[in-house]
Amino acid sequence: MYFAALLARTDDGWEASDTELDNVETLADLVDLARENSVDDDTVLALIEQEDSWFAIVRVDGEDDPRVYVSDAVAANRSSYGAMLVDELIGREEDADDELDSLDLDGTEDGEPEEDEGDGDAAERAPSGPLGDGELLSDLGVSGKELRALDGDALGTITDALGCREVLEAVR
Repeated sequence: MYFAALLARTDDGWEASDTELDNVETLADLVDLARENSVDDDTVLALIEQEDSWFAIVRVDGEDDPRVYVSDAVAANRSSYGAMLVDELIGREEDADDELDSLDLDGTEDGEPEEDEGDGDAAERAPSGPLGDGELLSDLGVSGKELRALDGDALGTITDALGCREVLEAVR
């Protein structure tokens, strides 16, 4: 089960809103959703968590490129929203099985194994551990080292540091 929320920074602190990810298929969709909830182009944090297994933060500051952090790429890669973020971070194309991949362009005959056919292409596997910009919250009081050390109720700990845990809990 997922929990997703948007935290928008305002002059009066943070505002939280529960969000549905049903219409989010790409990082660009998530960024658009965050920008729609921005107050005066200020910072918006999209927080995604799956049952204390992994969490992700997407930080959107105005029109700047989004900054993304995923706590456990392998665990996140097993879920649709996590895989979407992992794919974006490692540069994996969404549709890896296009027509060119089905053609035999490497010189092997059909049915002949390729020399390096282990667990699949290394680019298709998620790297173990955290992935992305671990410093995306450092200016808000959560260092990269602290972010990488989080487990359990990570979003609660993050929002404690931001001074808005009660705001997040109100939408949880």
